[in-house]
Amino acid sequence: MFLIDAHLDIALNAIEWNRDYRLSAHQIRESESGMTDKIDRGRGTVSLPDLRRGQIGLVVATQIARFNQTNDNLPGAGWNSPHQAWAVTQAQLAWYQAMEADGQMVQIQDAAGLENHVRLWLDASVSDAEKPVGYILSLEGADSLIDLSYLEKAYGYGLRALGPAHYSTGRYAPGTGLSGPLTPLGRELVKEMDRLGIILDVTHLTDEGFSEALSLYHGPVWASHHNCRTLVPHQRQLADDQIRQLVERGAVIGGCFDAWMMKPGFTQRKSNPADFGITIETIVDHYDHICQMTGNSLHIAVGSDLDGTYGTEQSPTDLDTIADLQKLQDILTTRGYSAEDIENIFYKNWLRFLRNAWS
Repeated sequence: MFLIDAHLDIALNAIEWNRDYRLSAHQIRESESGMTDKIDRGRGTVSLPDLRRGQIGLVVATQIARFNQTNDNLPGAGWNSPHQAWAVTQAQLAWYQAMEADGQMVQIQDAAGLENHVRLWLDASVSDAEKPVGYILSLEGADSLIDLSYLEKAYGYGLRALGPAHYSTGRYAPGTGLSGPLTPLGRELVKEMDRLGIILDVTHLTDEGFSEALSLYHGPVWASHHNCRTLVPHQRQLADDQIRQLVERGAVIGGCFDAWMMKPGFTQRKSNPADFGITIETIVDHYDHICQMTGNSLHIAVGSDLDGTYGTEQSPTDLDTIADLQKLQDILTTRGYSAEDIENIFYKNWLRFLRNAWS
């Protein structure tokens, strides 16, 4: 079944991890054999061939580069000025554009492009291997926007979604692990996003930032890769009242496949998913929670975050590559989800959201 994944850090892996995503995930692992510079070397799960093999024909693909305000070693961090971070995002953009020139990917910026691309992927007469992977460009963490004029520049080259925060400190918003509201610059950013029609991604916002952003922003909102705080008590997850607010705004929430977000007690980069019994089915517990709250399957989908600076060492134990997301079909059927529910989760919820956002 055609599937949309609303969060993949593809260019980060291509540029900073130096992964040739035209190769299969297994070939990339082989090329990294013996490397120890990053914890997930030789354990990647994502590639363009594996996306096609899993019929994941449309993804929300990120740019990410963070201004290093704290001494951390977090994803995309380490740049000593917003100007350097901006330059890195432009290298990531250039990689996406090179993949387009090679026929590997195609950028989706508007409703017409969306409809044409989905029509192609639903056409069984064309081999999936011949279809480009569509991508909607998103910026994860706004640090790299030197000033607000850069947001309009980014919109011009196709940026269509933005999460103001990431981990730790941020120029526009504090992120995961912190508390507090948007910064003054962040409040202006959210208003400018509203003017341009850029989708607000609430992922990684603090509780205060979440509330403030929703009050300032009146356009389309989603949570690209988020799970439920009731099941995994941590500020990184969505509390029930936040889920209700998102549903009221017509949002869709993408279930994240990072093991530490799937079951409580898991320690990032230390625990073993097998010790916690974390499988692909575990995400359905989070889907179930949201479905029970809303009474339907219209607000849940996939935002896997696979290869989000972790690999098989922090993924569900029955997931070898991203193509294994297709296993969700049988799992959801066994758990009592209807064919219509499964289509909603695989692609129809994200598709409906984008059609409404770009109408």
